[in-house]
Amino acid sequence: MIVNAGTILIVDDEYDILQVIKAYLQKNEYIVYEAGTGTQALELFDNLQPDLMVLDLMLPDMSGEEVCRTIRKKSNLPILMLTAKSSEDDMVNGLLIGADDYITKPFSPRELLARVTSLLRRSQLQLNPKEEEHALKYGGGRLSINSELHEVQVDGETVALTPIEFKLLEVLARHPKRAFSRYELVSLIQGDDFEGFERTIDVHIKNVRQKIGDDPKRPTFIATVFGIGYKFQVPADE
Repeated sequence: MIVNAGTILIVDDEYDILQVIKAYLQKNEYIVYEAGTGTQALELFDNLQPDLMVLDLMLPDMSGEEVCRTIRKKSNLPILMLTAKSSEDDMVNGLLIGADDYITKPFSPRELLARVTSLLRRSQLQLNPKEEEHALKYGGGRLSINSELHEVQVDGETVALTPIEFKLLEVLARHPKRAFSRYELVSLIQGDDFEGFERTIDVHIKNVRQKIGDDPKRPTFIATVFGIGYKFQVPADE
């Protein structure tokens, strides 16, 4: 019996590229839907609630960035961006608006499959309750991180983090006071096979801080360790 590996929505107006991606993912037991415009992508997203979106930046009716921003207002759906732009700044801008990963054209189908599989694995990962507590609470309960529910709350209000942002915050919070280098965090969060820029961690940290209300100049929870990376600091009153 064939068990599907997940549901993927591919958004690209280049028919040949779309069909190559679709065929390769279907060969690996993914259920695949396709969209050629941003409008169609948003409609299918609302109707299908896919497990992951592969999103091209260059679409005929709206930019991929706009599609990503719209989805991020209501969902933590893992988003893998496709782009012909390969500069570090372009990549960082994509992460800033909520993408979880990116891949530049031209790309190999095997690499894209690896990125998709890695993103889905991280988004679905739950820690073993026999090994670790489900919930972490800091700041007198002000910040709560629940691995079982994959949920973060600040002052009782749920905060929408992407799968990578959640994993980054959880890794730091489970090892308070330990300084992690950017390279360590890239490896832990995105896997050893990820060939990106260590600066991506700075972007994710900026997003997490903003969402949990952590002032980067005087952070309560995520501190910068200059010349190294970041650490989670326990508030002074605990």
